Amino acid sequence: MSEAGKKWLRVAHTREIPRREGREVEIAGRKIAIFHLPEGFFAVASECPHRGGPLADGLVSGTAIVCPLHGRKFDLVTGQMLAEPSTCVKTFPVRVADGTVSVQLPLGTSDEEKPNQACEHRDRPLRWVQRKPSPPLRDAAGR
Repeated sequence: MSEAGKKWLRVAHTREIPRREGREVEIAGRKIAIFHLPEGFFAVASECPHRGGPLADGLVSGTAIVCPLHGRKFDLVTGQMLAEPSTCVKTFPVRVADGTVSVQLPLGTSDEEKPNQACEHRDRPLRWVQRKPSPPLRDAAGR
């Protein structure tokens, strides 16, 4: 998508997000987790693709975030899950100017997030299947 199809939106002041922590913000109908690391600010979709865990509440480890629900670890630069690179979380460009953090989003409020090109395959939602009870086993005599 070209720069013309995107818009920079101000989301927070740098002082509102402590270093090595994340905060969830809602902008343009999307929930986004913003992280302040020594390497800079990073933004990803707020929900873990595994089970919808709140990534903004996760533990920061280097430039990765650990989902607080099930321990999945995602690189904040690429969005890729470290144990399974084909699974990812959507990343967004971030810039800081005059103490204000801005995130670049596509124009429009489409609810459907497209994954990063490097991560085309997302985890599917977990589906519980209840099996039918097996008939009782019978011996050779049919009992």
